[in-house]
Amino acid sequence: MNNVEISNRKNNSISRSVGMMTQIYADRAENSEIWDVEGNRYIDFASGIAVVNTGHRHPRVIEAVKAQIDRFTHTCHQVVPYENYVALAERLNKLVPGDFEKKTVFVTTGAEAVENAVKIARAATGRSAVIAFGGGFHGRTFMGMSLTGKIVPYKAGFGSMPGDVFHAPFPISLHGVSVEDSMAALDKLFKTDVEATRVAAIILEPVQGEGGFYEAPREFMVQLRRLCDEHGILLIADEVQTGFARTGRMFAMEHHDVAADLTTMAKSLAGGFPLAAVTGSTELMDAPNPGGLGGTYGGNPLGIAAAHAVLDVIEEEGLCERAEQLGARLKQRLQSLRDKVPEIAEIRGPGFMNAVEFNNVKTGLPSAEFANAVRAKALENGLLLLTCGVYGNVVRFLCPLTVQDEIFSEALDILEKSMVMARGD
Repeated sequence: MNNVEISNRKNNSISRSVGMMTQIYADRAENSEIWDVEGNRYIDFASGIAVVNTGHRHPRVIEAVKAQIDRFTHTCHQVVPYENYVALAERLNKLVPGDFEKKTVFVTTGAEAVENAVKIARAATGRSAVIAFGGGFHGRTFMGMSLTGKIVPYKAGFGSMPGDVFHAPFPISLHGVSVEDSMAALDKLFKTDVEATRVAAIILEPVQGEGGFYEAPREFMVQLRRLCDEHGILLIADEVQTGFARTGRMFAMEHHDVAADLTTMAKSLAGGFPLAAVTGSTELMDAPNPGGLGGTYGGNPLGIAAAHAVLDVIEEEGLCERAEQLGARLKQRLQSLRDKVPEIAEIRGPGFMNAVEFNNVKTGLPSAEFANAVRAKALENGLLLLTCGVYGNVVRFLCPLTVQDEIFSEALDILEKSMVMARGD
């Protein structure tokens, strides 16, 4: 059995709509490494798209899940509830930023968390409209697609989106959009498209994920919070990709001087097991009627058990501090390559949620071609990378925070080699 054989079977059996970054098929994984079915080894700088911040198969996570399997695997919390669901909600209520009493609900995916946050906002405010930002990514469900600020591949061909969703430009200085520009666009929206009194919520990622790893400026977050308070609008922080130590804090909103009313989370919450959550103020979370929130698999016992272990590992192994250290090393190495790789337009990102953006040297325009060349060369050399960005010209780095020092050094060497090779020099 090899990758080509499985790929041919995949082409005959799986919808082509499921996009795949590689055609290497995993056989096993451990911490920051993956081995494919042919025995080839790869250093994982993708982490299943920011899912295994604590590494593949962390012993504490595996131990917790095995212990839960020996007790029960599913009852549906809405039918026969279980204590560890309650205990995890208590932990998140304390950890999520915001100096107010909070409650939590568990679901299964990040998109589902976003959908439920919008439902909560509408129920609590009696309003229907939601504002999101260009370049933002909030899922592939219909409401998630509507909120997402990127057409291809997420919205293309799926027809009309749910109504009462509006978009404003996200402040990105590299692309000529200032904080003032974004705030002015919101003001214009209120004048020309939707009255502020009809807006239930404004949703954003503190650091855009699929959009290109652009961090929301602190001054923008402060002004946004002030705007929401002025008009009775709720602020939703989509922390699905930014959460759980990735940015050097448990949550990215901790880098700002304000708190969101509702926070969505998923991905690395359960270290590879499906689990998502919405946490917000008690008043808001209690606004929907009983039965209005939930789901058959929401808060699955295995995911809950894994999440408890993940939170323990983050604290005990100092992964927030580790993220800062790893990110500093990566950004320093990338900075040292500017002369060798003049395509580098910007190096950015808090903690270990980092990215490098590439432009064409001759035109100065975004170069998806170069970003993809770097990704392809890295894969040839045994390093798994992901691209992102509205223009597809960004390489993002999502290595497990538990990566061993020697493997991280090896990965940086491969990265440098691959970037130079991508130039064809």
